[in-house]
Amino acid sequence: MTFGQIISEARKRLGISQKTLAERIKKENGEAISPQYLNDIERDRRNPPSEHLISQFSKELKIPKDYLLLAAGTLPKEVKQKLGDSNPEAVEQAFRAFRRQIK
Repeated sequence: MTFGQIISEARKRLGISQKTLAERIKKENGEAISPQYLNDIERDRRNPPSEHLISQFSKELKIPKDYLLLAAGTLPKEVKQKLGDSNPEAVEQAFRAFRRQIK
């Protein structure tokens, strides 16, 4: 499932309208996202949003944040920070260890 499909199904499962969910999700400046923006996300007409918004979707829709980050194709901020300070070989080694763990 795509990020948008996950958001849409979870919202519907909880019986929340797009308008209501949009009012609950706040941008970094404190303004709510628009229902149209949410509709575009759910229909995969937009790229997945920032981790700031993903965190709120996670809370409102009761979906694990890491699952949403995976669906969005991104890494959690703390992983990016930790790996961002590493050299390319260390990053590759970390991903190899992760792949071994999930096998």
